[in-house]
Amino acid sequence: MQAYSLAGEIAAREHSGRLYHEFLRAPALSAGVYQLAAGADDPQQPHTEDELYYVVAGRARIRVGDEDAPVEAGSLVFVAANVEHHFHSIAEDLTVLVFFAPAEYSLRQQVPSLPAGETCLAPTPGKGERPGRSRRAQRSRRALVCSLPYASA
Repeated sequence: MQAYSLAGEIAAREHSGRLYHEFLRAPALSAGVYQLAAGADDPQQPHTEDELYYVVAGRARIRVGDEDAPVEAGSLVFVAANVEHHFHSIAEDLTVLVFFAPAEYSLRQQVPSLPAGETCLAPTPGKGERPGRSRRAQRSRRALVCSLPYASA
């Protein structure tokens, strides 16, 4: 069994100097703490895996694709793989638990010509990709998306 203390993981994130601290990694799942200060910009880019956000504290808005919604302590937000998303209008310091399935970046493709640490998501075929997804979600998965790892605080 692996057990974690939210306070301990927040302290580890603060000590790291990064916005995101992963505390659990298994092939099918990873989890971490993500924190943004009030008024901050959210630098994240689409991920290659589905993710679930659980807002522990704070108040902000989140944009996912072309949808926008308020979030606060207790909010849960699902974001499908490769969909553009970010927190914005952060009114109160935001603390979020992030769950990736499968584990974060386990599906990414390294591109040798990119700078160290930068990755690209390979385009996925449109036909037959992930049955049950909307056409908009399937279209969004076709683009080549490049991103840098989470930036420092």
